[in-house]
Amino acid sequence: MDVTETNFQSAVIERSRELPVVVDFWAEWCAPCRQLGPLLERAVAARGGKVELVKVDVDSNQRLASEYRVQGIPAVKAFRHGQVLAEFVGAQPPPAVERFLDSLVPSEADTLVERGDEQSLRRAIELEPRRADAVVPLARMLHTQGKPDEALELLGRVAGSFAADGLGARIRLEQAQEPDLSEAFEALDQGDRERGLDLLLAALQTADGSRDEVRQVIVGVLEELGVEHPLARESRRRLAAVLY
Repeated sequence: MDVTETNFQSAVIERSRELPVVVDFWAEWCAPCRQLGPLLERAVAARGGKVELVKVDVDSNQRLASEYRVQGIPAVKAFRHGQVLAEFVGAQPPPAVERFLDSLVPSEADTLVERGDEQSLRRAIELEPRRADAVVPLARMLHTQGKPDEALELLGRVAGSFAADGLGARIRLEQAQEPDLSEAFEALDQGDRERGLDLLLAALQTADGSRDEVRQVIVGVLEELGVEHPLARESRRRLAAVLY
């Protein structure tokens, strides 16, 4: 589909709010453009409507070329939600084009994780067993359902996730019942993270053999809050003071 300055807003900007739109800035005299164009068309067609491709002739649409800083062609820019999401310049080999398009189109596992229900999360884990953003929410569901062993088995598949480590540590502490952290966990479950962290930090000072697992629970909560959250910053400072 050829797009001009007249319909760029509707065909690219507005349409990109529904699905990714790839814009091929090209010109008839450009040999690399003629090489890349058919490759893009085939790769986009293979994705079954999950992404759209449009072409902009830079000679006829110089204002668009200037607005989007096209300095060399072919220039390929992917739009999502009205903004340029990814781009490349110059003719690319087929594997590079495939990777570029794959980065724009959610995988089946991505879609399942976004749904977030138990059945979808289980299917996502079948597809990608070590995917933390599927394992952790499913483990939370299992924990709530009174299935701690199944939750722990799932969490054991994930490496390098503070959220997974924290939830696993919490389940083991609950099973051990020593120290008694039920009040802290209840506060966290009710959404009172400030009180939950206060109680956990207090318990950390006398936890002895369970010290590392209490620390992991705290770090998991801080991970959920995010680096810039004021409570996370203050709690991180307090955690360091207790540990060091």
